[in-house]
Amino acid sequence: MRILLATLLLCLGLAPALAQQVTVTSDHFEVAEAASEATFTGSVVVKRTGLTVWADKVVVAYASGGMEDIESMVATGNVRLKTDDQVATGQRAHFDPDSQVLRLTGNVVVENASGTVEGPELVVDLAANTSVFTGSQGSRVTGVFTPQ
Repeated sequence: MRILLATLLLCLGLAPALAQQVTVTSDHFEVAEAASEATFTGSVVVKRTGLTVWADKVVVAYASGGMEDIESMVATGNVRLKTDDQVATGQRAHFDPDSQVLRLTGNVVVENASGTVEGPELVVDLAANTSVFTGSQGSRVTGVFTPQ
């Protein structure tokens, strides 16, 4: 099972190499072959060197190629992503491995040593190395920065 999870997370871009240990814990794990989905539920924690992800639920959709052909990963409910130098929180995270785009929505807050940025949506394009916070009707992006 650990090899399957490491392969899964490699395809999702969460693990840079199969040799890197990835630990996933949850209260429940289910694979629905007919729906081509793998679902982790209940206090899900994904850990690898330099990254920890928490969520109430993580659903991985895969195509006809099986677990090596990941189409998307969606984490929902109290989503928190922590790297060595920042923490991002929101209510939903969607990752598309083909486009290398991560979309975090729902009261997004990103904190690091430079400050805090809040807004309704954050889109991170890993291929282009860009991050864009977007406001919505009635909600704006707010940043509070501390000069170094």
